[in-house]
Amino acid sequence: MNPTPRHVERALQERVEIVPYDPAWPGLFAAEAARLRALLPAELIGRIEHFGSTAVPGLAAKPIVDMLLEVRSMEDVVQHIAPTLRREGYEFFWRDRERGLPGIAYAWFIKRDAAGRRTHHIHCLEPGSSEWERLLFRDHLRAHPEAARAYGELKQRIAAEHPDDRVAYAKAKTDFVADAMQAARAEQGR
Repeated sequence: MNPTPRHVERALQERVEIVPYDPAWPGLFAAEAARLRALLPAELIGRIEHFGSTAVPGLAAKPIVDMLLEVRSMEDVVQHIAPTLRREGYEFFWRDRERGLPGIAYAWFIKRDAAGRRTHHIHCLEPGSSEWERLLFRDHLRAHPEAARAYGELKQRIAAEHPDDRVAYAKAKTDFVADAMQAARAEQGR
């Protein structure tokens, strides 16, 4: 069994911090989207979306801008996108395909500031990926401020309970996210 790469270990051990909404987050997203478009060949990427809590006005969040980057293929990520972004200081992460299938099923990058704090998470998705449904959650919270408020309160409580365990923090949000997704799908008639 291979040991966990050092950058993965570091990422998993970083403290969970929830801060009040920052109106600068949409601008940080727009600047990073422009930077990615300048760095990466246009034929390899498509849409770029701001998602997650920093994309919901008024919602408390980890101060990390989450982005979805449409890529032509995971092979393009490995061969072209990852080398380019790694040269620019981004950390590259991936998850292997399920059941031993070859290749990468999911890839993302962490961008950090000069002090080493995370500023952006860039998730690479192929056009047909089911992960695009994350936008449904974002849009549901935007349309339902009371749900966004409840989600913010939940995240603050969970972060206080699990400040040094990102996996436990993520798992503790699962039921809320599942319920919100069910409500969002129902609203859309899915």
